[in-house]
Amino acid sequence: MKLISFILHNTSCYGAVQGEKVLNLSPILGQQAPDLKTLIAKKMFAQAAQALATHAPDLSFDQLELLPVIPNPEKIMCVGLNYHDHVKETGRELTEKPAIFSRVSASQVAHGQAIMRPPESLRLDYEGEIAIIIGEGGRRISEADAWNHIAGYSCYNDGSVRDWQNFTTQWTAGKNFWRTGGFGPWMVTSDEIKPGQTLTLSTRLNGEVLQQATTDMMIHSIPRQIAYISTFIPLEPGDVIVTGTPGGVGNKRTPQLFMKPGDVVEIEVDAVGILRNTIQDDVA
Repeated sequence: MKLISFILHNTSCYGAVQGEKVLNLSPILGQQAPDLKTLIAKKMFAQAAQALATHAPDLSFDQLELLPVIPNPEKIMCVGLNYHDHVKETGRELTEKPAIFSRVSASQVAHGQAIMRPPESLRLDYEGEIAIIIGEGGRRISEADAWNHIAGYSCYNDGSVRDWQNFTTQWTAGKNFWRTGGFGPWMVTSDEIKPGQTLTLSTRLNGEVLQQATTDMMIHSIPRQIAYISTFIPLEPGDVIVTGTPGGVGNKRTPQLFMKPGDVVEIEVDAVGILRNTIQDDVA
């Protein structure tokens, strides 16, 4: 099942995708689950599926203003340097433990919205990634049990303002400029993707493939990421883990390649779909 968050008639809603149509679940399940994060927390996937089986989806995508898949996550935890080719191109050393940083929700945009290039920098880079959304929360989750804690999967563009990222050894500033990270278009529930299934990730800029990798190429697997992060902070339903980008980022190309207004960037995960954003200049 594909679940999506959106705004309809100035109201925040969520729904289920079927083909080219969307069923608005908010009026059906809203009293019990007012948003997608609550539906995840209450484990109401069966109710959502039943609603989809008994109600005809009647909304088209052009009626909706999409939101990031989880508009209100408590935490967005990102894993850096998680593919060997990306570690090599950055000139950094492989670490025994995952490199972790965080994003804030205001740094995100939805599928179809513009990623904003800030006036403070021209070095806006793409990073195609796979996002996982936590379903069952927990502390000190074991790797063996980690797959059971995933509600679903999505596409993510961890847009990075490279000079601001590298001003210091801490990456927070360059990873959190307003509306620089794409998240969408929807969440594919974990029952659609087998534990350990190999996923293929691709990044395209104006139609050209610039990054491509599979999840079996990760240095720190998805279960290891969940186990490691949940050791230092409890994970909650609706939390997002962005699992790392492969090699091919624009900052490390010769010549360097950064996103500019008018560009179209696409992040595709074969079992999920395509996240598409245009690039636009932010106004100072």
